[in-house]
Parts: sequence; structure tokens; C-alpha cells
Amino acid sequence: MLKRLIFWDYSRGSVQYDIACALILAFIFFTPREFFRDQPKPKSVALLPSQAGTSEFWIEPGRLNAKDDATRHGEAQNIVRQQAGGRDRSLVRLETIYDEEREVRGYLAITRP
Repeated sequence: MLKRLIFWDYSRGSVQYDIACALILAFIFFTPREFFRDQPKPKSVALLPSQAGTSEFWIEPGRLNAKDDATRHGEAQNIVRQQAGGRDRSLVRLETIYDEEREVRGYLAITRP
């Protein structure tokens, strides 16, 4: 019986075929996501609601690898340009956002057309 199941030897429409299909579908739909270690990944760059004329982008700290401010500013400019679909946006200000323990949580890039 196991050999026939592995080689899918049951004829279509038989009870055994239907049971095998039901078991496969049950495995697909009822297995928890954690079993496959498949978790949704949040976006590392997001466009935030902002005032008229400016755009604000949230950038995860892992995206900006530069240590000094000038290089970090250039990296942020490139990321914003990619995120804006190639439209020319000039980076007005790059703010570092810290949590309560003074660890970097992310960057807020404020741009203008």
C-alpha cells in the first residue's frame, strides 16, 4: 500500500486517490508557518505619510552601512532614488531614530522633488 502511495499508483477518482489528495491538501493548509520557518519579511524601506511637497522614507538600520555621516547621506540618497522609481528626489535631511536605550532603530529620510 505504501509503495502504491509513493508511486501514485491509484487510479483517478478512486477512494484511495481522494484520500491521498485530501492528506496532501491538509498538510499544505494546516501546517503552521513556523514549521517551514517562512515568516513575512517587513520592508526595509517604506514611504511614510508626510506634508505636502516632501516625502519621508523609513530606512532600516541594516540598509545603511556607512560609519560617517557624509557616506551615509549618499547611501540614503541612492536608496531613496531607487524607492521613488528613478524620480529625482533630493535628500533634504537624514535623521537617526534611537530607542530608549540609545540604540539605532532606523533612519528617517526627508526628501523634496
